[in-house]
Amino acid sequence: MNKKFVPVMITPFNLKAKVDLDVVSVLVDFYLEAGVKGFFANCLSSEMYSISEDERLELTRHVVKSVAGRAPIVATGSFGLTIEDKADFAARIYDTGIDAVILITGHYANVEDNDDILLRNFDKMFRLTHDIPMGLYECPAPYKRIITPEVFGTLLDTGRLVYHKDTSIDLEKVKAKLEVLQADPHGLEFYDAHTPNAMYSLQMGATGMSSISGNFYPEILVWMCNNATNPDRQDDVRWLQGELSRVDPLIHVAYPMSAKYFLQKRGLPVRTISRAFALELTVQQKQTLDDIYKSFLGWCERLEIKPVQTSRLIRPKMPLDPPI
Repeated sequence: MNKKFVPVMITPFNLKAKVDLDVVSVLVDFYLEAGVKGFFANCLSSEMYSISEDERLELTRHVVKSVAGRAPIVATGSFGLTIEDKADFAARIYDTGIDAVILITGHYANVEDNDDILLRNFDKMFRLTHDIPMGLYECPAPYKRIITPEVFGTLLDTGRLVYHKDTSIDLEKVKAKLEVLQADPHGLEFYDAHTPNAMYSLQMGATGMSSISGNFYPEILVWMCNNATNPDRQDDVRWLQGELSRVDPLIHVAYPMSAKYFLQKRGLPVRTISRAFALELTVQQKQTLDDIYKSFLGWCERLEIKPVQTSRLIRPKMPLDPPI
């Protein structure tokens, strides 16, 4: 089975902190040139809790337009106070042209609620959304609701799920869910969000990866997905996994601002403006990211990966941040 890397898209903003759709188009081309096999729009990396309902729809609609059928797209659609509200928004975001609507597990039960309540609310959501393809996302916000293998199996049996983004981090939990899936696949694609798990999850049968590291160096994650199960490249796979695990805690600091800084360093017209992270990056944070950028170039050299030539991408004419 071919493995896939699916980026969790960031949202670029202009100088007025409005969603910059021109740069979204540039990012789409950047991701595709890097070799990604899909897109996760309107997710936590997209600062979905910091943009309005209309912006979520506009952003997702623009991603669909920019991708233009070159890869499948999923987007979060479980917003609203009630299950009825969530079903209504799911229908509206599905109408933008995406391939599946992703439901945040923490949106269907309070932190103190048991799994019976979670399953009851999912059942109601499925009934209200008819035949819309759905997926699950164990999003860290509003709180991280990790589903058990038993709940995973029950939800799989509904036949409504085509996608799962796992954030459990714990490889034993990932393995347990993959075993449920392998016993009765239901056509679902399973993605691990935790880069330090990449080699292991891919070798255990995950469809692919969908981690924030793809907003720094998607070419590297694409290489890992392509080679994790390649018997001829296992020395390189293990070496790269060690490198990715080494820098992973560092790129999470001040995210998604850190990713925007990194992408700008790579030559993309992404401003270091974020609604989710209000502070400026410190001198030390920038130095850390500069060092990771040097590591990235070294990884590419060893693995014979050609980084995306961002100068070839069409850029909107705009004033950028001061040179880095």
